[in-house]
Amino acid sequence: MKQPRRQPLACAASLAVAAILMVSPAAAQDGAAIAANGVSGAPACASCHGTQGEGNAESGFPRLAGLNAAYLVHQLASFVDGTRKNDIMPPIAKALTPEQRQAVADFYAGQKVASATAEKPDAKLLARGAALAITGDWSHGVPACGQCHGPAGQGVGTAFPRLAGQGATYIENEIAAWKDGKRGNDPLHLMSGIAHKLSDDEVKAVAAYYAGLHVAKDSPHD
Repeated sequence: MKQPRRQPLACAASLAVAAILMVSPAAAQDGAAIAANGVSGAPACASCHGTQGEGNAESGFPRLAGLNAAYLVHQLASFVDGTRKNDIMPPIAKALTPEQRQAVADFYAGQKVASATAEKPDAKLLARGAALAITGDWSHGVPACGQCHGPAGQGVGTAFPRLAGQGATYIENEIAAWKDGKRGNDPLHLMSGIAHKLSDDEVKAVAAYYAGLHVAKDSPHD
């Protein structure tokens, strides 16, 4: 079937509009710009998560750099639909369009991960954390964290994020959120079940262990 011919002027106008939309800051497709400057209703992501998404370990703001883009989009959507509760993020996530969320996620997924410098925790605490991460505690029905989050916490696929180098305070806070029912956006509610089986000391141990790990240079984030 023949396609109807378009008028040259109409074609030119359409192309011009498309070009403007592609480059216009108002289209908000530039994830780096959103991260650095924010948009109407959403402050700059960098104000909490750092200029390159390195996070703020002391304040409990997570590292976003190098995390899988699909995972980040899912988390933003969870703040919007209420399956992940937080005192700060829901209004910010709601201020972003789906396209803006994707743009920001793509930007952070492409950032290099800098190893955090923090005071080394107690060796006994680290050893307990390593045991839980590598072998788990089957006497209490706790599988090894690495079964989902990969060897040395480098992350697996789009659902299980990289934990290596993530701030200990953030990890502790999120496990507490699963315990308290403030977060329920995990696959098959795996983390919700595991979190309830961990004591406070075990949570601290696992968090300290993963916070001290280096990120593999060839670890995928896409």
